[in-house]
Amino acid sequence: MVKVYTIASGKGGTGKTTVSVNLGTMLAKLGKETYLMDADIGMANVGLILGLQDAPVTLHEILAGKNNIDEGIYNGPAGLKVIPSGISLQGFQQADPDKIRDVMSEIVKRCEFLLIDAPAGISKDGVVPLAVADEVILVVNPELSSIVDALKTKILTEVVGGHILGSIINRVDQDKSDIISRKMEKVLGVKVLGIIPEDANVRRAAAARSPIVISYPDSPASKAIQRIASELVGVVYKEDPAKVPREGFIDRFSKALFKKKSERK
Repeated sequence: MVKVYTIASGKGGTGKTTVSVNLGTMLAKLGKETYLMDADIGMANVGLILGLQDAPVTLHEILAGKNNIDEGIYNGPAGLKVIPSGISLQGFQQADPDKIRDVMSEIVKRCEFLLIDAPAGISKDGVVPLAVADEVILVVNPELSSIVDALKTKILTEVVGGHILGSIINRVDQDKSDIISRKMEKVLGVKVLGIIPEDANVRRAAAARSPIVISYPDSPASKAIQRIASELVGVVYKEDPAKVPREGFIDRFSKALFKKKSERK
């Protein structure tokens, strides 16, 4: 059964597109036929992240009726199929976002997972992706403005008949992840699907036009995305024991020392 997920955020700058690209790549790495469509026809960041900014045919041309869907599908990392939007202002003006439904109806015949990278914020272009997906995943930063805008997106999704699967909290201080997860579930009223920690390797991977799950598969952010993708697929995420840092003597000694002190109290 095909699953269609729209990846959305209430505001720009949350890392939504980076999450979309990496989550799609990871689903493909797990052996699932996965397509990623950039429905943010105004900003078109998927193509920039993957080095497809010069693609001759994009979603713009497909939505304008100039080209067919097959001409706008490109091979991405790990077997991911990508339908980028263009960076041309003229192409944006000619694209008809209402035709996204027609594009989707064709793509779902070919894949197991379709991820739709939705426009940030609340706009006409952003309504269709929220309404047509099986479920919507919110990408949120642990800051007030992002949370407030995510709540607006949640309400809009429900108004247009969509369903929120849960949220992904991005760029989190690793020491505060448990606390933030509980607070976010309470405030947003949806399940937290995963927490992606702040990770300098995300920027390094972006500079190389490569998903972090490919360039730095053992980094904290990459492992978090691997866990989320595994849950979506329905498999248990297992970290390679050989890649788990072994506890050193100093760490073991410190734990034993503090344990004895607490026992004396």
